[in-house]
Amino acid sequence: MLQGLRTVVYPVGDLAKATAWYSTALEQAPYFEEPFYVGFNVGGYELGLIPQNTAAGQAGPTAYWGVPDAAAAYARLLELGAHPSEEVQDVGSGILVGAVLDPFGNLLGVIQNPHFKLPA
Repeated sequence: MLQGLRTVVYPVGDLAKATAWYSTALEQAPYFEEPFYVGFNVGGYELGLIPQNTAAGQAGPTAYWGVPDAAAAYARLLELGAHPSEEVQDVGSGILVGAVLDPFGNLLGVIQNPHFKLPA
């Protein structure tokens, strides 16, 4: 049984640049940083970066990260050098989603969901 998002791992061509970019985007330093893996704790979930010789990033599903204001988060990621992929839109019931391509070619989604509550 799936219990919820725990970890998203993005392959990056330049681990040092990706670590610096995500440190700025997340407004925190990684809790784990080695040449083979960099890990960030983001609200109890893990964002991992692994070195990979690729310019385009990985193909696959988009991981959506919860944010209090999807439009503001989307705009901030673009200001930090991300590229538009999916503009923020209401997908029903007041849930807002959007996605950008980070500077390393990975899809990074944001979701503002007023119905989602973390368990106490």
